[in-house]
Amino acid sequence: MQFRLSPAARSDGHRLHSHDTLGSTNSEALALARGGETGPLWVTARRQEAGRGRRGNAWASPEGNLAASLLLPVAGVAPEMVATVGFVAGVALVDALRDACRLKPSRRTRAEDRDDTGADAPAPHAGGGDAPSPHGLADAPVAIHLKWPNDVLAEGGKLAGILLEAETLPGGRRAVVVGFGVNVAAAPENLPYPAAALAAFSAADAPMLFEFLSERFVEAVRIWNKGRGFPTIRRRWLERAAGVGAPVSVRMAEATLTGIFETIDEGGRLVILAPDGTRRTVTAGEVHFGSAATAA
Repeated sequence: MQFRLSPAARSDGHRLHSHDTLGSTNSEALALARGGETGPLWVTARRQEAGRGRRGNAWASPEGNLAASLLLPVAGVAPEMVATVGFVAGVALVDALRDACRLKPSRRTRAEDRDDTGADAPAPHAGGGDAPSPHGLADAPVAIHLKWPNDVLAEGGKLAGILLEAETLPGGRRAVVVGFGVNVAAAPENLPYPAAALAAFSAADAPMLFEFLSERFVEAVRIWNKGRGFPTIRRRWLERAAGVGAPVSVRMAEATLTGIFETIDEGGRLVILAPDGTRRTVTAGEVHFGSAATAA
């Protein structure tokens, strides 16, 4: 199956460059921006050979997993709101993964999910909330949650990561790229934390998940509305977040902060209620919940 955009994404002016192999979809999107491309433009690769995560960490993207990046126009967005695009991406990705998890693992193939005329099954629903499921979907009580600032967990294992990168180009134009890496077919092994693959919960492959994602991103970015709708995105992010109200430990370069994960603030910073009753905000760090937090 080929990567393709959802009808809603195409209607909203999104375009797609699909590759068999790339070093990094984020790097390719940024290179296109330097060449004058403004987006919205998605870049996908069946195999990504030099994927990266936060703080320069490598991100494994073998064939069968999803590597996709979106060059997003940000003209008219206040500079301080650009970073909140990461929360837009998180809400969209969790909703797309939940859509995919309604496709329970089975022997059915995408070809078998076509009707008697050979037409595709209905596309993902563009509305919010508990939308009607596409053909063949069923309820899927899989615990999929966001982990601040940029991860997605499935049943407690890391399923996906989001990487937001920005550059100021000649002439002052800003290029913003949001990258998505999802363990669809397989999760990496020998990591210092649990990892998960979508294949354990869903029959969706990477192109199918991408179609869901392109649909859900259009919905989320409209709500965000160049940052003016971030309060709604913030609320939706918190509704999908792991660990709210639970012990948390954040390891930063200079210290480790422990307390209760209370919320995220209007800028997307983590707010921790410390044992002495004070509140601390965190802009970056390595987050641990539960027993790892209480032991830190």
